[in-house]
Amino acid sequence: MTGDRPSVAREALVDYLRELLDSDEGKDYCPNGLQVEGGTEIRRLVTGVSACQELFEQARCRNADAVLVHHGIFWDGTSPVVTGMQYRRIRELILGEINLLAYHLPLDRHPELGNNALAAEAFGLVDRLPFALHKGVAIGFKGRFETPISTDDLVRRCAEVYGQEPLAFRSGPERIESLGIVSGGAQREFHQAVAEGLDAYITGEVSEWVMNVAREEGVHYLAAGHYATERLGVRALGEHLAQRYGIEVEFIDVPNPV
Repeated sequence: MTGDRPSVAREALVDYLRELLDSDEGKDYCPNGLQVEGGTEIRRLVTGVSACQELFEQARCRNADAVLVHHGIFWDGTSPVVTGMQYRRIRELILGEINLLAYHLPLDRHPELGNNALAAEAFGLVDRLPFALHKGVAIGFKGRFETPISTDDLVRRCAEVYGQEPLAFRSGPERIESLGIVSGGAQREFHQAVAEGLDAYITGEVSEWVMNVAREEGVHYLAAGHYATERLGVRALGEHLAQRYGIEVEFIDVPNPV
């Protein structure tokens, strides 16, 4: 702690998040943890869904010491050369001495602070269980409604939980008893929902083939937005860190309709 403002050492925070999120478990499309190094002490933390120049500029204006996101700036298959857009993003971080931390699948699958566990709770599901294996690790959650709900009610709840109207293929039963949830771009995990006999499935995105599969298998499919379905976890994680360390934490929304 420096002066009268609570702080946490960068390395202590990274170590804590590694343990809390079990971020070394399973395979991912990106490095989880510290992606860009900044100052050694963190007093003010900004959280957001996706790394972008706008988020970094806002963090710098707030004199943030760190930015914590779900989608970082380094991904499998992208160029390792720091030019153009990537240079402009990293420049904002370096000028502000801002650390960048990113947690992708670990923040989808976490049983308490994860996007899918929080959504399952918000939808009112009981008997919640991990669901949807991705490279051997479950990243989603499934459960049932104590009292079956209508399709209209499911769509309404979806809009309330995620803050925007979903694209809904209403192809399942009139009364919905079971639901699987996988945030982000988890169209292919729909096959697992079908195989497990779920009445409905919610993810962020949709592909062309999904509509016919939903119709022919008789399962509801709701696409609520990749960005929208992944706001829950990073906000909750930021609140958790604020409570644990007493540091200032602010979630910055950079809305994306996709």
